[in-house]
Amino acid sequence: MIRILIAEDQAMVLGALSALLEIESDLEVVGQARTGSEALTLALKHRPDVVVTDIEMPGMTGLDLAAALREHDRPPRVIILTTFARPGYLRRALDVGASGYLLKDAPSAQLADAIRRVAAGGRAIDPSLAAEAWTEPDPLTDRERQVLRLADEGLSGAEIARQLRLSEGTVRNYLSESIGKLGAKNRVEAARVARQKGWL
Repeated sequence: MIRILIAEDQAMVLGALSALLEIESDLEVVGQARTGSEALTLALKHRPDVVVTDIEMPGMTGLDLAAALREHDRPPRVIILTTFARPGYLRRALDVGASGYLLKDAPSAQLADAIRRVAAGGRAIDPSLAAEAWTEPDPLTDRERQVLRLADEGLSGAEIARQLRLSEGTVRNYLSESIGKLGAKNRVEAARVARQKGWL
């Protein structure tokens, strides 16, 4: 049996995914989580073979979850299952160690096959995104992305500085660099561009 943990913040989608996967004779859902941090706790408790996770979840994203799981012994394989058909997200998912990246509108049989392939040590990437992912490199550093994400959430420069333990001048520099790299007029436009590309 392949043991699976599902992380998805929408209750109906979480229930449907679990029910669909439980139909398969060789798959067993051992945990369901509504947040990334809950998924991390359950993964360390149940030791699944594969974690299927959405990207956007409260607090800890699916990408953060994949990165955190890598820090532990015998980490499970991770499949990102998302609505975001953005090459930037795929690149970041692979960078943090995900073995699969599928879109939610894919047939359920494709997800089951992807879980089997990933559990066996392979990869499962949506083919329509695979080639496109390397056409436009992500220009942002991790720190620029972090600052821009907090700015996009409405935090002021002073609040970002406090949260990240940086000076306000350093925060302004990171925002200025991000705006310049993305060819944007201001931080709002920079965040919009980065989000559309899957870089935020």
